[in-house]
Amino acid sequence: MAFKHTSVLLEETIEGLNIKPDGIYVDGTLGGGGHSLEIAKRLGEGGRLIGIDQDEAAIEAAGGRLSEFGKRISVVRSNYCNTRAVLSDMGITGIDGMVLDLGVSSYQLDTRERGFSYRFDTPLDMRMDMRQSLSAKEIVNEYDEMELFRIIRDYGEDKFAKNIAKHIVLARQKKPIETTGELNEIIKAAIPAKMRAEGGHPSKRTFQAIRIECNRELEVLKDSLGELIDLLNPGGRLCIITFHSLEDRIVKTAFRQAANPCTCPPGFPVCVCGKVSKGKVITGKPILPGKEELENNSRSKSAKLRIFEKAAF
Repeated sequence: MAFKHTSVLLEETIEGLNIKPDGIYVDGTLGGGGHSLEIAKRLGEGGRLIGIDQDEAAIEAAGGRLSEFGKRISVVRSNYCNTRAVLSDMGITGIDGMVLDLGVSSYQLDTRERGFSYRFDTPLDMRMDMRQSLSAKEIVNEYDEMELFRIIRDYGEDKFAKNIAKHIVLARQKKPIETTGELNEIIKAAIPAKMRAEGGHPSKRTFQAIRIECNRELEVLKDSLGELIDLLNPGGRLCIITFHSLEDRIVKTAFRQAANPCTCPPGFPVCVCGKVSKGKVITGKPILPGKEELENNSRSKSAKLRIFEKAAF
């Protein structure tokens, strides 16, 4: 299957990056290379683009798509949390911009055997990096009831988390839960029929929660943002596209703290904590997809773009 992924908020992100032809840019979630292709088109001979992704299929697809740009492009199989190390290996200490398009790609959702989607009955997997050992199957079959409840409640924001966790544990006592279809049926049975008819697919929130846990998505995001901002050159920009409130909250908070880190009480006439602003938040409110994009790409529905600019000092 070809790696197809329609980049969400593409024009807005490229505009937000404020690309300089001789700048150094990083696409930390390379995917099919949609954002990278548009960045590469705007680079001159002195420009560089480093694409990072942990998914082997993405690396292959984007590598082919970007090959026409030759040595200006470097593609690396890693997680964006390792950006500093990846750049260090190339002798790069600062960058002029970076984009993160978070969450799961259309390709990953649409590839049956990856086990990300509740639309197919296929072995439970959900690993973005197939080299890691922890998969959705282990989480569903080995986490205790309280851990499952916490994940589904916190990462899926599902009000039936307690009941879903209970049903999973009861079902696996009879036999291991091995496929997305089996998990679907268990979740369905845990949600009252009246509620199943409302608010989309009953498995959507639980599948999201298990995927986030499997790939440590929120931990990686939370632990990386400060360092990514530090990697920016003066005037450099970090553009992040999120797809659910948990991610968006983490990005919003990190950007706000980087812009205004002062911990002095509001009544203090001068700052004595010594914490200096790293820059400014360009997006007071997140940028949302326009009407045309929403009509053409249903997966853009929950997307939000936030942009941070490093202080020009």
